[in-house]
Amino acid sequence: MKNTIKELINSFTEEDFLNNKVNLHIHTQYSDGKANFNNIIEQAKVKGYKKIAICDHNTIQGYLDTDVTNENIIIPGVEFDCWLGYVFFHLLAYGIDVKSEELKPFLAKSKKETELDCVRIFAKRDVEKLIEAIHNAGGIAVLAHPACCWALSLERFVKRLINLGLDGIEVYYPYARHRAIIKFKTINRVKEIANKLNLIKTGGTDLHTENLI
Repeated sequence: MKNTIKELINSFTEEDFLNNKVNLHIHTQYSDGKANFNNIIEQAKVKGYKKIAICDHNTIQGYLDTDVTNENIIIPGVEFDCWLGYVFFHLLAYGIDVKSEELKPFLAKSKKETELDCVRIFAKRDVEKLIEAIHNAGGIAVLAHPACCWALSLERFVKRLINLGLDGIEVYYPYARHRAIIKFKTINRVKEIANKLNLIKTGGTDLHTENLI
């Protein structure tokens, strides 16, 4: 499964991400988004998307409440809040078995852990064990919006994550809203790092509103 999801995401082009054909970073009402989980899937179908991934913060409850078995347009996902040393970052998991027992210890225990920044920033997850759980659930681990990482050297930080099992990096990301202010690196630099370190390149809009573009 892990190799299958790698091959699938590697098949997407830069144009797919930039021209709204693939969006692998969407939030719904199950975390801090405004969108209805089912409605987003229907919108993606109508708008002709190839694939989407709903990645609510620290929860896969939307997938547990919704049968997406026959929804070929969706890649199951989740976005985890993590710390590694002094760096707070977000880790995206794609292609996971949402019923995996190994992932359960890393999931939110309350709604506040899915939506409130002031709660989520105190997350305590062992990153190495989390990535191992993601892999054992059939998925891949991807560093989200890397230009916003607080690391003094992004490349060194990414290498450290690779040593823990990181598979990919979110290259195609708009850096809108508050992330435009706390952006420390350029998208070109992120792409350079991804290419140099042979990482899977993903992308998404980090949608928090009700409607897909």
